Amino acid sequence: MPKATARHILVENEEECLKLKKQIEEGADFGIIAQEHSKCPSGRSGGELGEFSQGQMVPEFDKVVFSGDLNKVLGPVKTQFGYHLIEVTDRSE
Repeated sequence: MPKATARHILVENEEECLKLKKQIEEGADFGIIAQEHSKCPSGRSGGELGEFSQGQMVPEFDKVVFSGDLNKVLGPVKTQFGYHLIEVTDRSE
């Protein structure tokens, strides 16, 4: 079963998500932005989700993690929790 290692930032709206994505693309540190802005408890650890298997996350999140480019800021991805920026750091079959 495919596995991935990723980190994410969860915010309430798309506008904030896009603003944070722009800051990261302009050189801001993903982990620090996660600590300062993410609504997810993982924000305290820089958004780190650790390793997880395909199917463990909500479908919209899963799809991006297992099809998107590695080491790129992906999103905004809308789920029932809000809007995510996702960075996949590793993936294995």
